[in-house]
Amino acid sequence: MSKYYDSEEFCLFLGDCREVISNFDTKVDFVFADPPYFLSNNGLTVQNGKIVSVNKGNWDKLNDLSRDKFNYSWLEKVRTVMNKGATIWISSTFHNVFSIYNSLKELNFRVLNVITWEKKNPPPNFTKKFFTHSSELIIWARKEEKSTHIFNYEQMKQLNDGKQMKDVWKLPAIAPWEKVNGKHPTQKPLSVLCRTILASTSNDSICLDPFTGSSTTGIAAYLFDRKFIGIDSEKEYLDISIKRKNEVDIKGKNTIIKKVYGLDKYNSK
Repeated sequence: MSKYYDSEEFCLFLGDCREVISNFDTKVDFVFADPPYFLSNNGLTVQNGKIVSVNKGNWDKLNDLSRDKFNYSWLEKVRTVMNKGATIWISSTFHNVFSIYNSLKELNFRVLNVITWEKKNPPPNFTKKFFTHSSELIIWARKEEKSTHIFNYEQMKQLNDGKQMKDVWKLPAIAPWEKVNGKHPTQKPLSVLCRTILASTSNDSICLDPFTGSSTTGIAAYLFDRKFIGIDSEKEYLDISIKRKNEVDIKGKNTIIKKVYGLDKYNSK
């Protein structure tokens, strides 16, 4: 399968990740996945003070597979290209976290942590019938039950005022400047992805995102000189990914790093 975009350290594929990965000849050390939550059900939410539809696109609608079968199928494929000590981070909410957790256990992954990302500026609950949704869950798991994995403990302490970092991360939702090259409806902020990259990769790590969207994972990996492979079924979002990567090349990696929330104490040494 041909590459949609390829430069040193940054590579993109257009297609279903399960099909693309079947043709891989590369092993990876780190995976971040933000799979469809399948929440496009004609409901409503609040965005920028306005009531809008929750529908994000056909890719967020369940079709031929159930949620459980879908999660098992892509995780099974991703596992085949992970090195022995590789780890995977999977973004979720209560809608799909149990499905993902069960698939991980069935495939013999070792769950290391479940991070709660507490958003500093969540959208309000306009129905006033339940608590405001203000967090997402990120499962961190290792490919093998018994193996070593990368955890940059001292780097995490450095970012947390010299204290052990907890499994609750209080970070803002995406900043407006991160969407200047185009918008993805479920785009994650660089503050989250940079932290996962710094926590669990080394300088020679190869990073994969099977649902790359506008490639926040790729930008985070690129900022810290890791190699990146991204896959998405939507050409529109891969084009945004390329624009974001070009922005880093024009402005410089250090300039972008300084803008990312929570990296004011980052030290590459």
